[in-house]
Amino acid sequence: MKLLKNSTLLACGLALCAMPQTILAKGVTPKPGENPDISYTVSFGEELSKTPAKRTITIPNVGEFRVLKGDFHIHTLFSDGRVWPTQRVIEADGNGLDVIAITDHIEYRPFVGGVPRKNKAGKVTNFPLLNGTEDYNLSYEIAKVEAGKRKLLLVRGTEITKSKMPPGHVNALFVTDVNKIAAKQDDFREMFKEAVAQGGFLLWNHPGWEAPKSGGIEKGAPTTFTDVHTEMYEKGWMHGIEAFNGKQFYPVVAKWCTDKNLAVFANSDIHPPEFDMYGVRNPLRPITLIFAKEKTLESVREAFFAKRTIGWAANMIFGQEKWVRQLFDACVEIKKEGGNLIFVNRSSIPAKIKVGEQTVTLDPMSNATAQSGAAAKTITVENWLVGKYKPLIVPVN
Repeated sequence: MKLLKNSTLLACGLALCAMPQTILAKGVTPKPGENPDISYTVSFGEELSKTPAKRTITIPNVGEFRVLKGDFHIHTLFSDGRVWPTQRVIEADGNGLDVIAITDHIEYRPFVGGVPRKNKAGKVTNFPLLNGTEDYNLSYEIAKVEAGKRKLLLVRGTEITKSKMPPGHVNALFVTDVNKIAAKQDDFREMFKEAVAQGGFLLWNHPGWEAPKSGGIEKGAPTTFTDVHTEMYEKGWMHGIEAFNGKQFYPVVAKWCTDKNLAVFANSDIHPPEFDMYGVRNPLRPITLIFAKEKTLESVREAFFAKRTIGWAANMIFGQEKWVRQLFDACVEIKKEGGNLIFVNRSSIPAKIKVGEQTVTLDPMSNATAQSGAAAKTITVENWLVGKYKPLIVPVN
């Protein structure tokens, strides 16, 4: 026992010696002559805080448009997410986003609210709402208070969640009352009609998600535009598609969006806390870029229906060529100096540029040089995609 105590004391002594002087100076050791029976609170706030600073994302204006950053597929405890709605706002603000939509499921609410769910023993496992009535707008109402404090735009939305593909899962964004959509949940077509009648924007979620029992495709199956999705598109029940969801990329979506003039999205579809999915303020996380006339919900909605969106995730840009090209021109300046090409990146978006037989990496907010590249007539931006495996090609003037 005596040895254990000595060992413990030794370990404590070593730990104390290893403490940075800034911490020791905080009052860990008593001052000479100080009464040992008197102590004061010591704050280690700055020393113990390891959270990175709020992320800053720099993207120049594209012509008359501001480039807003958003995530339009987010879950909370009011469906199958793991955090309170307020926390989603805090995470988004820390990531440098301008606008988000909380899109809790209508049909699947295993934690709070929804249809009572029972385990094999017959015990209800989800918590009913205290007033005894279901309110599918509640997560939005809770989050909007914090969003207002942080000047983060919050879109009212929901996820229409069918267990079979097609139609799979569809987000309804910019709706006015989710309860009226939920009231029609026995018929997905009626749900779509109601969402559109409210002025809603319908987004086809994760078209290549492999989960046949939960509304996804069969494992190993190709990502296809089915007859039901053609019907949705022709009836005005589809306005955009996720090309990137969570940690998955569906290359064919950029082509679909170009061919059918649909808006492209890169969303997190986040369920756990941000830290557990991406780490803290990870620059590789998915973000949807919106070309908006100003930072207002009305401008974001107008941009959605005008299809002025681009996906950005895992150091990739993808979308319709007319918007991707304009974004590149706004972000990257190309200069000729001697026989070289100089690339100046004025944004937080990286670019992998092929000039002839050489490839240069243009990091965020940096310069790069292509030696003897001035004779090139075009460059290929390999990580900026405008179709299925189709990189952006930019002429050199």
